[in-house]
Parts: sequence; structure tokens; C-alpha cells
Amino acid sequence: MTNPETPQSQQQTTRDKFLGGKVMVEQPAKGRHRAGLDAVYLAASLPQSTTGTLYDLGTGVGTAAFCAAHRLPNIKAVGVEVDPVTAALARKGLSLPENESFADRVSILESNLTAKGSIRHQSGLGSSIADHVIMNPPYYDSTRFRVTPKSDRAPAHALDERGIEPWIKTAKDLLKDGGTLSIIFRADGLQDLLDPMQRRFGAIDIIPIRPTADAPATRIIVRAVAASKAPLQILPGFTLHEEAGGTFTQQATTIMRDGMGLGLANR
Repeated sequence: MTNPETPQSQQQTTRDKFLGGKVMVEQPAKGRHRAGLDAVYLAASLPQSTTGTLYDLGTGVGTAAFCAAHRLPNIKAVGVEVDPVTAALARKGLSLPENESFADRVSILESNLTAKGSIRHQSGLGSSIADHVIMNPPYYDSTRFRVTPKSDRAPAHALDERGIEPWIKTAKDLLKDGGTLSIIFRADGLQDLLDPMQRRFGAIDIIPIRPTADAPATRIIVRAVAASKAPLQILPGFTLHEEAGGTFTQQATTIMRDGMGLGLANR
């Protein structure tokens, strides 16, 4: 396991391609959470017409923020990360030549996004400063799922005893009225998301992500609009594989390799 006290320059890292090599991230080889395709799907949930300032909460090494900035030339992205080792790798990633086309539109902010408001605001997470917020939060509730407490992966994999609510609360505080939120999460955690979104968000879209066409969704993307009163709707969603363990569908391939979006419209 990587020692969290080891200087970042001495840690073993890998460089990993996303969007067919159009985006490159540098991340720990072991010991901490490693970025995966969920970050790509999250970035793809943003409509092609998206403009303005986007905050990626819990950005890790910057994968979702980088993918969003690559695909959407009219946004500026801020990746928010509490772990200084991971944040340093995200900044290093912005210096890689593969990311040159969008690096000047992305910045990394070290901040504890679940801290109380006065602390968040002092760190740079002010009120009503974002047009869009995206997040790939820890999937598991530490009160319901067993997580190894000494693992450096634990904060990226498990929410604390407060659950997802601090993340939703911070997103609402950051967003201007009418701004959008996009979250990728476990499908069986949908209710955990909807409860704290009440009275804060409306126009909620639920997009199921299924392993195969005949399988239950294992992931969901939930989109919402701050301070909206519009009703919830369930969208068709998309399928990852033609068959269990088989090749990716054409839509999944265009998202993962070509950097295409999900084709979702604004509400």
C-alpha cells in the first residue's frame, strides 16, 4: 500500500488514456482509488451546448473534469479535491501534452467540500458561483457497507456517517439558480440521492446504465436543476455491452473512445 506520507514525487504512478488517448491522466499505481469509466459517463451526461463554469466535486486525478473540458470547448472547469496527493497528480496531468488543448481552462482546488459553509467559502467554494456541478461521489455508505478504515482508498469509496447529503448541499450552495447538477451513483442508491435533493433541486432526470439490454441497471446518472419546480422523469438510459462479458455497444464505444456525449438536452 502506498504510504500517504510518501512525497508525491516518490510514489509509483501510471499514465492512463481516456477518450481514445485524447485525455491522459496520471494516477497512483496502487493504494488509492483509480479512475475508471464512470468518470467518462459522467462527463458525457453534459449536453453539447453546455457553457459557463463547471465544478467537479471529488475530482480525484481530474478525469471527469478533463473529459468534460475536452468535449465542451466553451466551459471552464474547476476540479475540487481534498486529498493533496491526488490533487497534485491532477495538476501534473494538466501539464501533459495530450491535455494541452484544454489545460488552460481547467484548474484544481484543494478543499474539503463536506466542511461547514464558512470553511468551504474561505477555501474558494463560494455561493452561486457555478453554472454546472458534476460529481462521482463515493458509492458506499460506511454505516451500511464494510470498508477497510486504514485503506487510502476508503475516503474515495465510502461516504462518512452523514451520507450523500453534504455533497448535495454543497452542490446547491455552489450553483446559481437554474444551474445543473449531474451525479453518477449506484442504482440501488437512488433513494439516497433523491431524499436530500428535495426542496433543493427539480427537473430531475434519471438515466439508467445497464450492463446489457435485459439486465437491471447497476449505475444511474441523475441530473437536476437548482431551484427548479419541474417534475421528475426517467429517461431511456443506455446499455454498455451487447451481451454479458461481450463487446461494448456502439453507443458505449463512441462515448468511451470518441468522446461523444449521451445526446441529452437541457431541460
